[in-house]
Amino acid sequence: MGIFPDFLDAGQVAALRDDFHSLPDWQITPAGIGREQANHNNERIRTDKTRWLDGTTAPQQAYLSLMADLQQAVNRHLFMGLKDYECHYARYDQGDFYKKHLDAFKGRSNRRLTTVLYLNDGWQPADGGELLIYGEKSKVPLHSVTPHGGTLVCFLSERFPHEVLPANRSRLSIAGWFRVDDPIAPALRL
Repeated sequence: MGIFPDFLDAGQVAALRDDFHSLPDWQITPAGIGREQANHNNERIRTDKTRWLDGTTAPQQAYLSLMADLQQAVNRHLFMGLKDYECHYARYDQGDFYKKHLDAFKGRSNRRLTTVLYLNDGWQPADGGELLIYGEKSKVPLHSVTPHGGTLVCFLSERFPHEVLPANRSRLSIAGWFRVDDPIAPALRL
């Protein structure tokens, strides 16, 4: 697991944030849980809204290029065999949350490495919305990550349960997953 403050500079963060804000409201949809035909909305588990990145804008292309570089570095140094990357913008409006969950279940998913990049400007502790990351069998968080703009968080998708605490103001991030085969969700191949 890694937490990398200032992975992106303020200009790159602002470009992605502006890209998200330029999207029409109808393209930002309530997030679901489950895969393929089993995907459904459950507001007791999560209330954020998402929009998959498709690489059609310059800020998205620049971000996806950075993730391709990260993929190569991880494969070269950690021998993970990562092949694809998929990601979406995630907006948590005031009061939105995502209960404790895993991004992949051992032997039942192809997601290997989760990434979260924060796009928030001037985040304060009273704004809430922290990401809590737990150990495999831990009830107490190993890390509490404040969603400061430019911070990148990476962790093994099958190994670290995590949750997003309720936000007290609008909170924006890019959630992504490196995979070991073809992505199921709409995504741009790197």
